[in-house]
Order: sequence, then C-alpha cells, then structure tokens
Amino acid sequence: MTMTQKTFSEETGSNPKIDLLLEDMARNIDENGGFGLEITPDRTRQDILENRPGESLRKKILALPEEPGVYMYLDKAGKVIYVGKAKRLKRRVTSYFNRIHDRTRTNLLVRNICDMRFIVVATESDALQLENAMIKQYQPRYNVLLKDDKSFPWIVVTKEPFPRVFMTREKGLPAKYYGPYTNTQSAKVVLELIREIFPLRSCRHFIDESGIEKHKFRLCLDYHIKKCAGPCCGLISQADYAEYVAKVRQILNGETMLLENHLKGEMQRLSDEWKFEQAQEVKEKYEAVKRYNAKSVIARESKEDLDLFGYVENGNTAYVNFMHLHNGAVVQSLNMEFRRRLEESREEILSLAIGEISRRFNRQFREIIVPFLPDVELEGVTFTVPQRGEKRKVLDVSVRNATQFMKDKEKLADALNPERSVDRLMQTMKNDFRLDVEPRHIECFDNSNIQGTNPVASCVVFKNGKPSKKDYRHFIIKTVEGPDDFASMKEVLHRRYTRMMAEGEKLPDLVVVDGGKGQLSAAVEAFEEMGIRGDVALVGIAKRLEEIYYPGDSLPLYIDKRSNSLRVIQALRDEAHRFGITHHRLRRSKAQVKSSLDDIKGIGPATATRLMKHFGSLKKMKASSEEEIAAVVGKSKAKLLVEAFKQKPSDSPDSVS
Repeated sequence: MTMTQKTFSEETGSNPKIDLLLEDMARNIDENGGFGLEITPDRTRQDILENRPGESLRKKILALPEEPGVYMYLDKAGKVIYVGKAKRLKRRVTSYFNRIHDRTRTNLLVRNICDMRFIVVATESDALQLENAMIKQYQPRYNVLLKDDKSFPWIVVTKEPFPRVFMTREKGLPAKYYGPYTNTQSAKVVLELIREIFPLRSCRHFIDESGIEKHKFRLCLDYHIKKCAGPCCGLISQADYAEYVAKVRQILNGETMLLENHLKGEMQRLSDEWKFEQAQEVKEKYEAVKRYNAKSVIARESKEDLDLFGYVENGNTAYVNFMHLHNGAVVQSLNMEFRRRLEESREEILSLAIGEISRRFNRQFREIIVPFLPDVELEGVTFTVPQRGEKRKVLDVSVRNATQFMKDKEKLADALNPERSVDRLMQTMKNDFRLDVEPRHIECFDNSNIQGTNPVASCVVFKNGKPSKKDYRHFIIKTVEGPDDFASMKEVLHRRYTRMMAEGEKLPDLVVVDGGKGQLSAAVEAFEEMGIRGDVALVGIAKRLEEIYYPGDSLPLYIDKRSNSLRVIQALRDEAHRFGITHHRLRRSKAQVKSSLDDIKGIGPATATRLMKHFGSLKKMKASSEEEIAAVVGKSKAKLLVEAFKQKPSDSPDSVS
C-alpha cells in the first residue's frame, strides 16, 4: 500500500511549553547539585539490599506532592539513570522503595539510585511530553530506548512566485513541509502522481516577473515533453500556475477524493461540450488520481480525521505505527522501534509512542484509536479500542504496517548478523516450552513397525533449530516382541543415552517423543531408570491437534499455530517420521527380497547381495534379460534365476511393497 503523509504545521520544531519545562528542570538541577558532581549516598548496605532509600532521599520522597509530574533518578556520579512520569508523584516514586520487585533490572535500578530530581506539571499530558523529551535528551540507561531514524524524507512546496515541489531531508527551507514519509519510495510515488498530472517546473532558478521580462531563462526539455508549462519564459501566468499548486496541496493534504470528483466532473463537462481532446487529457489525470486513491484511501466512508496507533512486539523489542487519516486517506504515517530496558509493559510503550508523536509534530489529539488502552490519561483526549466496524478495519491496517516494519527490521538485522535469528528463535522456544535453558540441541524419537514386523526406531537431531543429519541414528528393536510402542520407546532411549553418558557426550537440552501421554510416560520411566529425569527436558507431541504434553501434567500445552517454536517441533517430528519410515521400508524390502532369493537353490547370501546392489530391487531383476543377469553373477546362476522367476510368479516383485 502506498501512503502519503503530512503535518499541518509549517515547522516540526520543539514544543515551546516543553522547552520551558526543560529549562526549569535544568535550573533545578544546577541549584541542587549539577550533573557530574559526586553525590554521597546515605544508604546503608541493608538499605540497598532491601531497596530502601537513605535518610536524605527519604525526606525528599516524603515531601513530594500528589500532583502530576516527571521524576528522574541519579546515580552516585550524578548521572541520570531513569526518567519517569506520574499522575501522582509521591505515590509513584514511593512504589519503587517499598518492596523487592519481581524484575531483576528494576531491583538493580533502585539499588543504584542515590538522588532524585522532579518537576511538577499542570496535566498528565504535559508529563508525558516532558518525560519523552527528557529521555531523548539524557538517554538514561534504564529507560525504554527509541531507536529513531531522524532523517525522514519530506515533500516541500517552496514559497516563490512559481513554487517548486520536491523531496528533501533538509530542514529550515522557506517552504511548506508535508510529511514525514516512512520511506523514500512513498514520497516518490506522490511526486510521480503530481508530475504526471500537473506541469510544474523542476528547475532550481528563482523565477519572477523581472527575470521573465529580462529573458534570463530559456525553455528546457521538460517543456518540450509537456512536463512543464514554461513559467520561465512567461508561457503561463502566475495565477494559472497557482491553481496547479493549489491542486498539489490538495493531494499532499490527503484531499485526493475531492480532486478525483472534480476531475470527473470536468471530464464530463468537456465531453458534453464536444471538446474531446481536452476531455481525454483530463481523463488521463482522473485515472491517475483514481489509481493513486485505490492504494492510499483505506476508509472511503470516513469523513472525519482519524489518529491511529498500531502495536506489535517480538521479545524485548516493540514496534509502533502511527497513522493519520484525512477524508479516508493515509496522509501521515510513521514507524517507531522501542527497545525494552526494564521489561516495560506494552501500555507504557504505547504511551511513550503517543508522547513522541505529540512532541515531534506538536499535535493535539482529540480521539486516538488504539489496540489497547495506554497507561496515561490525557485531558480532552478519548481513547477508543474498536472491536468491529470501519475503525477496527483501519486499525488493522496500522497493525499490519507495524508488523511489516518489524519484519523488515528483523530481516535486515538477520542479514547483517545471521546468528541473531538463531538466538531469537532459541529464546522464543525457551519461553514457549517453559525451559530453563535454550534448546540448542534437540532430539526426537519415533517408532515404525507394521503389526510388529521389522520394528525400528529413529532419532533425529536438530542443532540451533536446523537438522544435523550426521547425528541421525537408526535403531533396530531387539528386546521387544510384537507391536509394543511403549516398550520400544523405553529400549531406544535407554540405548541412546546410556551410550552417550558412557562416552562422555553432552546430553541434549530437549527430548521430544512422537506421541501422546502413553509414549511420554514410557520415556519418563526410561529417564528415571537412567537417573537423568530433571537433567534433560522432555515433552511429547500428539499428531491430531499438535498438543504438547509435559511429564506429570494432564493438560496439554497449545502453542500458537503461527509460532516458529511449533514449526521447529513439527519439522523435527516430521523428519523423525520420514527417517524412521524410510529405514523400515528398506528393511522390509530387503527381508522380502532375501526370502525370495533364498528359496532358489544355488543362490547364496553373497550372490543375493551382489544382485541387489546391482539391480536395486527384485522388480528390476525380474525385468532384466538373462544376459544382463549373467553379466553380474555368471551364466549358470543367471539361468537358475530366470527359471525360478518363471516357475514362481507369485514371488514376483509386483507383490513386494
């Protein structure tokens, strides 16, 4: 989907109100011991271990007001290590010191706090914007990190008698800025539409009436190919040129549906007046705008402006997409990437994203459409979490944009560092399967037999999520009579891991048995008998609903069907099944062939082996001529074979499966 974007202000500068608050904070710091000065902690070792403040810090906390504001924590060197906002400063700050926290990094933060600064603001909205600005300014080590690309492209319309329209990353030009655009391609699509419809100049000359009268300029190629109306030589008036620019502003403002309807009416009018050539020119412009709208207009029925935030996350990284819709068209879109530092909740990250957009573009929201409620209440702002209807559809578009942004980022990171994708997969599997360690080494077992005949088992090995075929193993069941899969599983596990322990090999991180509760129970018994239960994680996977069973747990675990963790386990299970079935078929085929050849007098085991090695199957052997067989085992044995095949058609290879 192609998007256009814009802001409604001339500049994208900072918020003056927030700048004043930052200056106030800076003065507060200077007056109370500036950054870089040694701060003597008054916390005892016991205070630190129990997350209690020292005496002077305790007094500051007790003196905090129950009002909205921003606080920041300093370490013993006077460096800002955390910035936070609060609806009630005293209650929020006290919560850090009145208990031991579940999160390790939060406890580490509290133990490093030696001093605190704060500033009171009028509203929670001001607190949100000030927090965001201070995080950007001081880059505290324990705060969420916004990985920001500040070099977004913009489209500008210059302030000249004959304005130019072009893309730039430079700020401060005498022009009206529209954007930013999430990527260069989006901006190029908009510029292509504008240049296809309107004959605007692309040269860098400053053109005014004086220059035209003095004949300073000459017509360029753009004029001759009808891409420019020739303002440099006075071939179009300033008023007519301004009409083109007004239509361009409509496109950049997202009012393309109005432009489409205008062109359609103009085309019809010219056609009614029999001005078919002019009507054809307008038709081409109309179709260009219509094609563009098909890509950029996502809510044709919506006439109100909409602000949306889509959210997705993967591990410690969250991705947020902001979109602004005007007349149903996406006229502004921005992607943001946040890296967690203290296992912040998704609600906290979403509120930071809202504050970043408000600060960066000086936006005033009335209604914000979100997938869930953020942890901030903004005065005069309504948060809507739609469940169905038009708003739900456009929110889904924003979420898809955030998802695509996440995939693009991770694909690029994986290309630069191939090990990163493996690390991410291992961490995901560790979390999904509730393991103590990453499953770098996984083994999967599967039994194969038909009514107890030729029972075999297979063991396939995955390392770092990929098959390690050199470590695959086949097992011929030796101690089990009949079709007893449970006993066969116990035998194979015993043989595999007693040998590994005897040879001093490292045991796998995870063992998967193909089957449900019965197979898993047999595996648990084997592990207990070997004394390795608890040392190696063990799960069973049932085929029907892809259920994951754990020892001692009657209820299965259902992993998301789209999860990479489940895909790895499925691939492991399917590979074990393929490897086992292939081995079983080979043994069964050899057994059938061996019995057929053994019945022929004069054909011994060595001859049978030589024949099978050459022909590959009994079917090919029977289809061969006597001369072809004689070339392998000699004329006399070839004659015996041919006669035996003729006498015993029931032994034909056609009946061998």
